[in-house]
Amino acid sequence: MKKADLDWENLGFGYIQTEKRYVTNFKDGKWDSGEITSDANIVLNECAGVLQYAQTVFEGLKVYTTKDGHIVAFRPDLNAERLMDSCKRLEMPVLSEEQFIDGLEKLVMANEEYVPPFGTGATLYIRPYMFGSNPVIGVKPADEYQFRIFATPVGPYFKGGIRPLRLCVSDFDRAAPHGTGNIKAGLNYAMSLHAIVTAHANGYDENVYLDPATRTKIEETGGANMLFVSKDGKKIVIPKSDSILPSITRRSLVTVAKDYLDMEVEQREVLFEELGDFSECGLCGTAAVISPVGTIEGKGKEYSFQDGFEGRGPVITKLYETLTGIQTGQIEAPEGWIKRFA
Repeated sequence: MKKADLDWENLGFGYIQTEKRYVTNFKDGKWDSGEITSDANIVLNECAGVLQYAQTVFEGLKVYTTKDGHIVAFRPDLNAERLMDSCKRLEMPVLSEEQFIDGLEKLVMANEEYVPPFGTGATLYIRPYMFGSNPVIGVKPADEYQFRIFATPVGPYFKGGIRPLRLCVSDFDRAAPHGTGNIKAGLNYAMSLHAIVTAHANGYDENVYLDPATRTKIEETGGANMLFVSKDGKKIVIPKSDSILPSITRRSLVTVAKDYLDMEVEQREVLFEELGDFSECGLCGTAAVISPVGTIEGKGKEYSFQDGFEGRGPVITKLYETLTGIQTGQIEAPEGWIKRFA
């Protein structure tokens, strides 16, 4: 198929409206069969549940053109699974994995011309989301919902090379103990906006959130999980907490480290005071895969993870190159990791 007339190699990471999107509605206790539509607009009653009580969840994943020309998605079954968990927590109807994947496939094929060519550094970013759609004035779950998926072609998250990030410990908590930190709900991101604007105003790239109970342990940033590399470069350490979002990228990097790079992986509580024990630090997420951290500042201290290198460190570079190689078909993927559409 002929590709859209876009400057693929110079795309930024922003919204470009494509031709089609997938929509299905939940009413009278069941989902309809879903459809592809060209209408990018949503019309809601002023009292819709999502507008009154923020009853909305979302996902994010990417679609790639592989080296041999196939159109694929990376581990979309895990996005479907995580969406189910988010819906259960917010008393929203669960969308089955089968319907999630079916809607995704219909969306991708309807927007095939927007899947960037291999080698351009661009991908098709996919945003599935669900929200309460009927009027709700009392504090209770909505009765009707809409699930949608749209696609937008994006370039690399970082243009012009990789720059190590400067982070600060936030004065705010990302999530309460036993709260919603482990699901992908819009409300979690809304509460982080003031914190990230404040961090940017003070010259930082992102916040680091500590555990809300003791404020002594590393959790994650506003939009990404974290991982650390031991001084000898042989071990990956992953912060462990019930209020951390289970990043699909981070979970995939754990497998890459163990099975492809023969590294030890330890998932445990990580104290802020032990950050000096690590040589590298990375932020894990769909957008940038893994981004290097240069410094973390907080509690009157500053920890550096650069050790003389200007971009990604050697271990984070290996993790990045291996995972992106798997995603684009240049390295053999573990069974079930790649969903092929064409």
